[in-house]
Amino acid sequence: MDTKNVKILPLNRVEGDLEIHLEFKKHIVSEVRSVGTMFRGFENLLLGRAPLDGLVITPRICGICSTAHLKAAAKALDMVFKVNVPDDAIRVRNITLMAEQLQNDIRHSFMLFMPDFSKPVYRDHPLYDEAVRRYRPLKGETAVHTIRETKKLLEIIAILGGQWPHSSFMVPGGVVSVPSSNDINQCLSLLGNFRRWYEQRVLGCTLDRWKAINRPEALDLWLEEKDEHQNGDLGFFIRFAREAGLEHLGKGHGNFISFGAFEMPQYTIVRGLAGEGTFFPAGFATNDTIYPFDQEKISEDLAHSHLFGDENPCHPFDGITRIETSGGEKGYSWSKAPRYDGYPAETGPLAEFVMASHPLFMGLMGTRGPNVFIRQLARLVRPAFVLQALDCWLQEIVTTSEDFYRDNETRENGRGYGLIQAHRGALGHWLELEEGKISRYQIITPSAWNASPMDSKGVRGPWEEALMGTEIKDLHNPVEVEHIVRSFDPCLVCCVHMIQGPRRGLSLKIM
Repeated sequence: MDTKNVKILPLNRVEGDLEIHLEFKKHIVSEVRSVGTMFRGFENLLLGRAPLDGLVITPRICGICSTAHLKAAAKALDMVFKVNVPDDAIRVRNITLMAEQLQNDIRHSFMLFMPDFSKPVYRDHPLYDEAVRRYRPLKGETAVHTIRETKKLLEIIAILGGQWPHSSFMVPGGVVSVPSSNDINQCLSLLGNFRRWYEQRVLGCTLDRWKAINRPEALDLWLEEKDEHQNGDLGFFIRFAREAGLEHLGKGHGNFISFGAFEMPQYTIVRGLAGEGTFFPAGFATNDTIYPFDQEKISEDLAHSHLFGDENPCHPFDGITRIETSGGEKGYSWSKAPRYDGYPAETGPLAEFVMASHPLFMGLMGTRGPNVFIRQLARLVRPAFVLQALDCWLQEIVTTSEDFYRDNETRENGRGYGLIQAHRGALGHWLELEEGKISRYQIITPSAWNASPMDSKGVRGPWEEALMGTEIKDLHNPVEVEHIVRSFDPCLVCCVHMIQGPRRGLSLKIM
């Protein structure tokens, strides 16, 4: 008879409370549950309120991606009030969201993901001492640089939006402030400084040199081309991750979803990675095929959630967020289970490159499928594509113009949705008004997609599936589990909808 080990792992360095419940057979993960341990109920806080209240309340969902929630909320109201946002307002919305995304990608990489490289479990790794020097939590050289440089970058949002986090400068029809030429010059200076730091310390090369890498073989050639490439934080990640075998961890379902990132102004020199509507295209991918995105195919399943609702999966416009008081045995997470056309779907930077059919990432996945290495590589290099577009949009803003807002007719009834790519992936707000008050508000966050519990068909969520079959070398130090979950950039503050049971310590028991 096989011995079965059970472990409850409270995952630290996560926004919100996340527990990973695991069962092992001979050090192989045989069962897994992703457990969000809090209920928040932001959707319920909005019921009965005035339409614009969501612009103040929803940014409080998260202290890292508050601009993302603000933009999704504003876009939903744009649709309700049937207003077209002017070009300069689109630019300001994009610029602030991009700045927030840049800080998230860098902070997650060097303060949340790569500190695991400095754990004693890697003491025999040939690059271990260097990893400790760079990524030791709060003391590593790169960690300190990251805090300093990303803090400066966030000033762009404060200049254009008045504050960060939890700003409310986006409104239906545009933005509430007109930046001056001095504001734009300050933003350009801050961006230029960050770009130089990113090129010199992270990439070890120019943005254009990195963007020329279009296949896996070219990545290997780039790595050997110069010492600066190997010694930059990106090159170090590649060398450490390959030696640690991260290319063989965390495959998952192989389904991807993107809502599309950064709408294109009507007049701009910026060109997206594919298509014309958004900089990163929208879509759904499964079995190596990319399909056009259709928001009507989104549903939420509550079969294994601690929430009450329809027995069948339903669209957010039909969904509710209500606590299940009966204590059903099947529920194990406060997260719902989002599905697209019935499929679980991974979202995040890698999904964006998949929808763009980027040859480097498609080539890497063609060899081994999605994995920890590719996910984190996508997050580390996404700024290389975003920075130039951000710079162009700053320079395109006409500071003598007042075309940052378009007046709209307030409507008492209607419904709309705001779908964007937040920093961790697909974020959606669905809103319905009746007699001038919010009668329905539903939110699906990126971590709800990735941290999804099982659905009514027994199909696991993305990182649950990615953990299945993983070999854990040391059950007391399951760093493989941490690598896999952190490769999705988990944020349970956004995922769970303030109830919390007894805190569980790290435990291991033989059954």
